[in-house]
Amino acid sequence: MNLISLFDAAGNKIDVAKYGLTGSGLVIPSPSYREERDTIPGRDGEISLGRDLEPRQLRAPFRMKAADYEDALLLRDELYALFSKAMYIGETKQPGKWWRIRMVEGWTPVRVNPWTYKMDIPFYCESGKAESYGSTADALNWDADKWQWGMGLSPDEFGYEKTTTRFIIHNAGHVSVDPRQMPLVITLKGTAASFVEIINHTTGETFRYDGKLNASNTLTINGIRFLIDGLSILRQTNKKLITLAPGANDIEVKGVTVERIFFDFKFYYL
Repeated sequence: MNLISLFDAAGNKIDVAKYGLTGSGLVIPSPSYREERDTIPGRDGEISLGRDLEPRQLRAPFRMKAADYEDALLLRDELYALFSKAMYIGETKQPGKWWRIRMVEGWTPVRVNPWTYKMDIPFYCESGKAESYGSTADALNWDADKWQWGMGLSPDEFGYEKTTTRFIIHNAGHVSVDPRQMPLVITLKGTAASFVEIINHTTGETFRYDGKLNASNTLTINGIRFLIDGLSILRQTNKKLITLAPGANDIEVKGVTVERIFFDFKFYYL
């Protein structure tokens, strides 16, 4: 039974059987953190100034079985090329999560017999966290084949398209979604006479646009870009971003009659 799934950088599943591979289970270490500390003369101990998640090194044990000796040599070389590229890796028993990884350290396949190799491949995950396979733009139901139990999801309760001015946006992951580092797209359609504010009362953040919004316009916050109908409105904003804390985020929209507001993002896990 293969317990490791591979995907190319575009998210397309790689047929590991094509390479004669069987994964015996992805080895994932615990998260570790880089903490900044300071000291004050006359005060005992240290003061924590915050901490950041470190990258993680995953390990993928594989067994490769070929038809014969010559085929084993060819497959070995194909694997060298395959694993030299950035890709995603996941566990077949957790189909809703994957890790974006790169091979940094070298690895040496060990010959078991003329047509079989075993190998233990180290992969480097720069972000240090897993992400959901699907995003909130995908159907949030178990038939979508992009979700799993244990992701903190409740498809019957959560929705990411709203038509009111105050609502909850649920971040089902363990990690805050920060548009400086992660994809987050907020799109708003509605009418506003002079300004638009989007407030996350949970994080205390406010985005403000000083200008009109017509029914035919679409205001978009795409990562760190602020747009109306694809054109930058940076100078008319307060240049502040909205992040989404883990759990419930209390969002309020002011100054606009909301037709539709949609939050498109993924969930991130430790």
